[in-house]
Amino acid sequence: MGSSLRYQRQRHHALLRPETRGTFEETIQHFVATGELRNHNLIHTKKMERERVTGYLLFSVATVVIGSLQFGYNTGVINAPEQKLQAFFNKTWMERYREPISAGVCTMIWSLSVAIFSVGGMVGSFNVGIMADKFGRRKSMLLVNVLALIGAALMGFSALCYSFEMVIAGRLVIGLFCGLCTGLTPMYIGEVSPTSLRGAFGTLHQLGVVVGILVAQIFGLEVLLGSATLWPLLLALTAIPAVIQCIMLPFCPESPRYLLINLNQEEEALRALVRLRGTEDVSADMQEMKEESIKMATEKKVTIPELFRTPAYRQPILIAIMLQLSQQLSGINAVFYYSTGIFESAGVTKPIYATIGAGVVNTIFTVVSLFLVERAGRRTLHLLGLAGMAVSAVLMTVALQLKGLPFMSYLSIVAVFAFVALFEMGPGPIPWFIVAELFSQGPRPAAMAVAGCSNWTANFLVGVSFPKLVEWCGPYVFIIFTIFLVLFFIFTFFRVPETKGRTFDDIARGFSGQASTSAQAPPTGEVVTLPASPTKEKVPPGDVKEEDKSNESSSIA
Repeated sequence: MGSSLRYQRQRHHALLRPETRGTFEETIQHFVATGELRNHNLIHTKKMERERVTGYLLFSVATVVIGSLQFGYNTGVINAPEQKLQAFFNKTWMERYREPISAGVCTMIWSLSVAIFSVGGMVGSFNVGIMADKFGRRKSMLLVNVLALIGAALMGFSALCYSFEMVIAGRLVIGLFCGLCTGLTPMYIGEVSPTSLRGAFGTLHQLGVVVGILVAQIFGLEVLLGSATLWPLLLALTAIPAVIQCIMLPFCPESPRYLLINLNQEEEALRALVRLRGTEDVSADMQEMKEESIKMATEKKVTIPELFRTPAYRQPILIAIMLQLSQQLSGINAVFYYSTGIFESAGVTKPIYATIGAGVVNTIFTVVSLFLVERAGRRTLHLLGLAGMAVSAVLMTVALQLKGLPFMSYLSIVAVFAFVALFEMGPGPIPWFIVAELFSQGPRPAAMAVAGCSNWTANFLVGVSFPKLVEWCGPYVFIIFTIFLVLFFIFTFFRVPETKGRTFDDIARGFSGQASTSAQAPPTGEVVTLPASPTKEKVPPGDVKEEDKSNESSSIA
């Protein structure tokens, strides 16, 4: 109640005094002299209402980000108990065949246990569009948690059943679950967030991923759950966030865009928007969605093959794929999968704690990117991250090549930490949510499926090939990733547009050369444009008059 009264007072005062941030004194004098002061304040007030972060919006986004945490946790959890799992494979083999497992077979089972996760992710991500359109965003996220519970049960009871096949099957099912999550979560966040905050909220998906990785690294310590007896519990722990999300999701709204554009349920969409925005005035959002709905009504449903055949979609889908590849082929997963070995090779005495330190840096700089993405822009941060990672990869190569020198262990730590930090400034969070921004409602699910599958495929290839690359290239292995980083930098510089502050429809029209300079330009002759306004918004005069009258009557009351 108190916060509501404070907000009403702030709104009332905003109507009585000018917003002077970013304006010159002459502009303020012009507003006062021409009587446009109240119009300007009204624009600023309406913008504040549309961009307000409500508790319900935060609750909804935090709930779906649990799926991102699941992805991060299951990516990192398998690394810590490697030796314990291989001992379990040998013990199971002995129980069955009365002889020790050969080194080659043990390595094959271990590699399969790790890689099968990415195979499941590929299959899951490719089916995101089907689920999102058939069941909706919220219900799909609720349903896929069944996979998390099945996977957790398979891995958790594998030791009791003396079955390493259950570990492999559990990793496959969990991969399927995570593949669906990595498409559904950014899609939902992008569709419920205000346009001006879409980048910051989109970064929360990556924050969930890195927090999940960090939690897995900490719980994987031998003093906690990484022991020979508790590793099944470590793998099965993924069931807890699944249960929590199942409890919370029914209290979240379905995506308003899905309700209006896909199901034509205008009242339900309006109700969801009002709760998410915390204001009754959601006319701008509703108008944008209605225009997109009208546009979609003239188009047939977009399939994955049509994304590549249709000229209007060909460039954005290429950008989406390249951005996802820039994330995985940057070498970040190679650093996390084998960070302990990298620190050991460089002479670090306690590499496990240096690895956890990298996870902490990972989390901190993801939080930093939350505050930068709407200021610096997506494209700028992505370019900065790619360039910085290329330099860090060269430093890692130097540290590994000259590891005999006493200070090289410190250089390796600095290089890895810098590599991770710069990854989270751009290539980490941006590819996930920018895909949702590049497409309108119709092709978005299919595009998310293609982008997610590209990401998981590259993830799989890096995980499988990196050990062999280390054998062949030795300390020069990160030069390969440096070359990729430079190529992706060039592509981003010349082909990737800036999407900050633009509506979905405006971005989509940009690929046809029809993008407007403003977010939504109303028809000529129906608007009044304020001179030198810092927001550069246009308001129909009828709306201004009605609002003025309502405010005057409320002031008298």
